[in-house]
Amino acid sequence: MLELEDIRVRRDGRDILSLPHLNLDPRRFNVILGHNGSGKSTLINLLARQIQPDSGVIRLQNRPLNDYSQRDLARNIAFLPQNLPEVAGLNVRELIRLGRFPWRGTFGRWRQEDTAIIEAAMAQTGVSRYAEHLTDRLSGGERQRAWIAMLLAQQAPLLMLDEPTSALDLSHQYEVMGLLRRLNQEHGRGVVVILHDVNLAARFADRIVALKQGRLAFDGAPESLLSASLLGELYGIDIDLVDHPRQDSKIAVVA
Repeated sequence: MLELEDIRVRRDGRDILSLPHLNLDPRRFNVILGHNGSGKSTLINLLARQIQPDSGVIRLQNRPLNDYSQRDLARNIAFLPQNLPEVAGLNVRELIRLGRFPWRGTFGRWRQEDTAIIEAAMAQTGVSRYAEHLTDRLSGGERQRAWIAMLLAQQAPLLMLDEPTSALDLSHQYEVMGLLRRLNQEHGRGVVVILHDVNLAARFADRIVALKQGRLAFDGAPESLLSASLLGELYGIDIDLVDHPRQDSKIAVVA
């Protein structure tokens, strides 16, 4: 389990995140939901050890996160931030090769298995045909899949992604989320992903954790969140639920 106890993060004299207790199953598809400023990115940055809490402890597999070396942590958690770094001049294969760094280091001996892992990551994400293309010249959806392939090459059992759909059009949002769902169901990769879209979260998640003003507002199955009163309180606007035209489910719409 990924366990948080008595977590507080303070900025400018106020708590921006306060979580007395939260457990996440690193084998499932977990979505962190909430409005802007709710603490979502703070939470995922804590989980990926990009920042430290002002108080409290985070444990992975019953071991404090701070006890992991950077390399050991990277072998357990693969993290994709919201603002991706520049990769000017790198083709897709070279980008994905970076995912092997936790296992080989800067001067480690390259092995045949590394090549096989990279090829498998490209195949799983559907970017094999772009292997020699410059990453920064791909479309938004293609580029995002290339970065996810790099996470797969890292071979960490848990993938964490901060708003991977935020800069994508609607079709590419569903494409990327469908890919992550397949990686979870068919390849056993756990997923923790931040989203804004309630309907996107409800369609793909096993579990939704919703934050409001830095505190836990909801934790449970997607169908339990699809309540007009719950969503209205979470987002501070009137929300109605309508029947999905093709599925036995509901869709949230602004009233």
